Amino acid sequence: MTQIYTLVNQKGGVGKTTTTINLGAYLAQLGQRVLVVDLDPQANATSCLGVDKLGVQGGTYEALLGDPNIASYILLNERLKLSILPSSPSLAGAEIELVDELAREVRLRKAIQLVSDKFDYVLIDCPPSLGLLTVNGLMAAINGVIVPVQCEYLALEGLGQLTQTIERVRSLLFPELVVRGVVLTMFDSRTDLSTDVVAEVNRHFPDQVFKSVIPRSIRLAEAPSYGLPISAYAPTSVGALAYEALAKELLKSDGI
Repeated sequence: MTQIYTLVNQKGGVGKTTTTINLGAYLAQLGQRVLVVDLDPQANATSCLGVDKLGVQGGTYEALLGDPNIASYILLNERLKLSILPSSPSLAGAEIELVDELAREVRLRKAIQLVSDKFDYVLIDCPPSLGLLTVNGLMAAINGVIVPVQCEYLALEGLGQLTQTIERVRSLLFPELVVRGVVLTMFDSRTDLSTDVVAEVNRHFPDQVFKSVIPRSIRLAEAPSYGLPISAYAPTSVGALAYEALAKELLKSDGI
């Protein structure tokens, strides 16, 4: 059965796209068929996998507007054995174009259903906002939401707002929506603040925080500029080892 997870946090700069790409890359390296869905008009996940977002011929935008040819827009990175449904700046117009459409909140879910049997994992990278695109991402999260949280104080404030949004979607549209887990990112062992944030997040989400913590890493920051995940750019770095551990932890908890 395909595992479909949405990575979401309305706060920017928390490592959401970095987590999507690197978790996906390690799941693929561990033998899983993985599709990354780029639901962000900034198309950072697309660029991180070496795809020119300005040259995208079709992708998430077309999928949201009901194009049945979603399979033809999926790009496979042969080296990484990782697939992506790319984004482009045109996706920014989708929220406006979908306003008057019926069942606009489930467009992405229906699109993914057309191809989900070809993949073991689908990871959806949401934009840093709480608009219609993110709601589509939440509605498609059949197996739950993964929330990357930066180990800084302001991240805690954003986490409360995100929790409220998830509760609203759960109560109004998707009662089965769950938080699959919280990933702590940009951890700096030299500061008391990072340690305090870890403790506070564990208090708010008992038994839902992944044990694998992602450290602050120069290599992780450099990798996107080469269009590569950390597994291909610097596989022996601390960031790479942390994401490999996260992938293994997810597989184990999924019973794989």
